[in-house]
Amino acid sequence: MAATTFEVLAEPTRRRILDLLRERSRPVGELVDALGMSQPGVSKHLRVLREADLVQVRQDAQRRWYELRHEPLTEIDAWLEPYRQLWGARLDALERHLDEKEADV
Repeated sequence: MAATTFEVLAEPTRRRILDLLRERSRPVGELVDALGMSQPGVSKHLRVLREADLVQVRQDAQRRWYELRHEPLTEIDAWLEPYRQLWGARLDALERHLDEKEADV
């Protein structure tokens, strides 16, 4: 059974890899240095991210460059939308309350 995007992203190291790749494409060696992990350890996380379609790899001579794929993150974005609406409504209510308190002063 394939892991869901949520399951893959539950692991902090994988989220850190995606944060690094959000900035720009990176070769494996640069990810190893940035994470302070062994190359096999980083490669295992990259394999899971690749299988979840969250990253793609491109070969450039002897280097493998990893890039973030934004499309799979739409699943998370769609799931978060009702919560954004909930928080938006609460923040709007807080703003109204503060405006009323300011008007009373």
